[in-house]
Amino acid sequence: MRFHETVHGVYFDDLDAFRILHNARYLVLFERTIGSFWQKLGFGGPLDAQSEPDQYHLVRQNVVDYLRPVEGVGEVRVRIWVEKLGRTSLTFGFRCLPLDEDLDFATGSRVLVRVDPDARRPVPWTDRFRDMLEPYRRDI
Repeated sequence: MRFHETVHGVYFDDLDAFRILHNARYLVLFERTIGSFWQKLGFGGPLDAQSEPDQYHLVRQNVVDYLRPVEGVGEVRVRIWVEKLGRTSLTFGFRCLPLDEDLDFATGSRVLVRVDPDARRPVPWTDRFRDMLEPYRRDI
């Protein structure tokens, strides 16, 4: 199984009063990593239901387990993969890690649901999309 990983800066304004990475910022880092992943797959442009119907999806759930704090400014790695690809849903797994070791700061997941752009009701992912995600899937 392949994964996608991005290095992100942790800046002063990302820290809380204890000078540790604020809990909400993990989701921002995760979001940026997913955005980088979509760009790698060619989904970086404007929404277009005709040419890229799989771009229409909504977040159903975010889960984050905070294991140890990111202290002060610096850099972290965020690694993502496809934990599960259902008929209409997609679950990303993620890890937030230091640059120099594989000891997690946080782990978690995000569930997306593909929706019809007009009705906002769940619809199946396309076969093309499934094929693109196959190398990143943990569930096969």
